[in-house]
Amino acid sequence: MVAKTVVIHRKFQPKTYCVGDDDDDRISELPDDILVVILSLLSLKEAARTSILCSRWINLWKHTNSLDFVAEEAMCKLARASERKLEEEEGLKFIEWVNYVLQSHKAITLKEFKICFDLSEPSQIAVTTWLEYALARRVQRLEFDLSAANSFRYYRADLNCVFPQELLMETNGVGSTSQPPSDTCFFNHHPRTRFDFKHLKVLSLKFVTVTREAIEFFLNNCPLLEKLVVHKITKITNLEICGSSLVLKHLELWYCFDLDSVKVSAPNLTSLSVKVFNELILENVPMLDELTVACGYSDFSVEKLLLFSCISQLESLHLFLNNLEGSTVLCNVPEMPRLKKLVIDYWTHGEESLLALTSLIRASPYLQEFVLKLGWLEISRSDREVESNVRFPHEHLKVVNFCGYYGRSSDVEFVRYFIDNCVVLERLIIDPHTVAYTPRVPISPDIVAEEIVAMDCAKRQLESQVPAHIEWVIL
Repeated sequence: MVAKTVVIHRKFQPKTYCVGDDDDDRISELPDDILVVILSLLSLKEAARTSILCSRWINLWKHTNSLDFVAEEAMCKLARASERKLEEEEGLKFIEWVNYVLQSHKAITLKEFKICFDLSEPSQIAVTTWLEYALARRVQRLEFDLSAANSFRYYRADLNCVFPQELLMETNGVGSTSQPPSDTCFFNHHPRTRFDFKHLKVLSLKFVTVTREAIEFFLNNCPLLEKLVVHKITKITNLEICGSSLVLKHLELWYCFDLDSVKVSAPNLTSLSVKVFNELILENVPMLDELTVACGYSDFSVEKLLLFSCISQLESLHLFLNNLEGSTVLCNVPEMPRLKKLVIDYWTHGEESLLALTSLIRASPYLQEFVLKLGWLEISRSDREVESNVRFPHEHLKVVNFCGYYGRSSDVEFVRYFIDNCVVLERLIIDPHTVAYTPRVPISPDIVAEEIVAMDCAKRQLESQVPAHIEWVIL
């Protein structure tokens, strides 16, 4: 005998009334655990605002497994003002906000914990407390971006907060710890530490000083670590990211000011971003298809880059070039048959020609997108004749983005190269804004005036040059 299904009409069911509640409110019918999952997809501030909906929602946001403390509006204010007193006031507000949330938050585990604000060494106690909070909840994604809001501290790594070494200490019993030995062998036997690091998948530390031993600890004691980002540190000269069992897929080592050499051997690595002063060794990186690297700023040159056997397997290449004096070297670039996107950052001097860069484009027969980010070290224009006698058909290049167009003869010359040689070019983007030294810092009035002139030059110089079938945009 089949039991009869009893349906209770909604008007007889108990109901908690919320602001704006009506018969179409299906979200409030969901169980709490589902609502918490939904709230976890919002930013922290957005999730907290739902507490005003009704009594049922007051505490739901406190159970979300994602905490992102980002105060972009305050960061922009600091960048504009650049006053020490204001930095202290806004820093104190930010610390109080984070502490207030953590005191009331009830999640047992965390998928994400993110801090993004301008904090330096006076905030070390708060930073340590937050790290302990996140690690105690077996956080999977840990991001601390304490980047300077203005140029004063942007290149002062000595003022950074520090990742506390005591968080990595080996425990000898209840309440007791011991300092790990200085030699790296310690990091190979999976010590019993205060926190369980085996859940950590993403670790990003920007403007947070971390030691070489700590980096090696993470590599050897975080079996799920897929992404490691370290920006703006000092006192690490040599670093090895090696291990046949590493699951690491993404690695960024940028503005590590004393970093002389890096060796990478990681079979699962797909993306590498590194600025090194002397030597970069890549071994056993069969999955690497995205590379960002700085050349020519010191002893690490384009010549050394060309020695990499993995260059032929790249699908995306981002180069920071310091000069084009050795442009003959670019002519010897080996073919990159898989490359689909090429990005070049370059600081130009006066009317310097950019045509040497086309050697990289010609070495990429299946390139689909090219981006040039041009900075102005010396601003000048001339009336020299524009050359357009370079002929080399590009049959797959569809998008060209020229950031930092100033209206020099060499700029027009470079754009003409693409107009003349790209068979299937669909979109040409001209951006007259120069590369900013620091994010959020307002551009000076003089530079703004130059950008307006550059925009007028772009319209006057290129409007009659671009064929009708190409969509071209001036930003």
